[in-house]
Amino acid sequence: MSYQTLSYAVGDDGVLLLTLNRPEQLNAFTVEMANELVDAFTRASDDDAVRAIVVTGAGKAFCAGMDLSVGGNVFGLDESQKPTLADMRERLTDKAIHEGVRDTGGRVVLSIFNCKKPVIGAINGAAVGIGATMTLPMDIRIASEKARIGFVFGRIGIVPEACSSWFLPRIVGISQALEWTYMADIFDGHEAQRGGLVKCVVPPEQLLEEAMKIARRIASERSAVGIALTRQMMYRNSAQPHPLAAHEVDSLAMFYTSIGDGKEGVQAFLEKRPAQFQGKASEMPAFYPWWE
Repeated sequence: MSYQTLSYAVGDDGVLLLTLNRPEQLNAFTVEMANELVDAFTRASDDDAVRAIVVTGAGKAFCAGMDLSVGGNVFGLDESQKPTLADMRERLTDKAIHEGVRDTGGRVVLSIFNCKKPVIGAINGAAVGIGATMTLPMDIRIASEKARIGFVFGRIGIVPEACSSWFLPRIVGISQALEWTYMADIFDGHEAQRGGLVKCVVPPEQLLEEAMKIARRIASERSAVGIALTRQMMYRNSAQPHPLAAHEVDSLAMFYTSIGDGKEGVQAFLEKRPAQFQGKASEMPAFYPWWE
């Protein structure tokens, strides 16, 4: 798939630089961008040439939110429908529900959540609305000193979307999540760091290199299979009602990694040399995905 709203570039270092690329519109989000992002993360998840992903925005913004200049329902929804919770549970993949009811940001976030590769967000400027919530399933977020972040849904009478009611309280705690969404203010990177949303705030000229440094380290020094399992174990097991569910998955993951890249890892440790892991995220152990 060739992209109209994104730039997709995989380097020799195994890092995919995925850039939101509508700079003249401040990378405002559209249904087309949503569909392209879903495709890009699904594609990267199964591409062994991709070991880690960095996401940023072209120009001076990360993503200024939904493009409100389009005609009709600006969120791309079919107002002729009267969907129910039963429809969402039983007809989620039906064309009418998929295209006319499902939140587009949520489809993007779920594709990031399901990705086998670690994702680092480099927030270079305005990240408002979906521009903020799409960063929540990214594993590590770094902000530029020029970043401006806002969960501004309350300003226009709608609710936080893109599965943010699941992600945001887990990242920053429910009280902080409610304050930010109730107040709907736009805040800077330092407030985001104080609240636990971003790892650090750096000068604009250092942002991309800081994000790439993290991504390159993961890409070059870690087992692709081990990282894929770790990512999904952390997200999915942390939501389980009892630790026994985590133990079941941990046990299988430990078993299969110990007879795979784990052997090389142990030998490299004993020989005091860098490990040369051979596992591929496209060839996961048979129990993966365990949640299906």
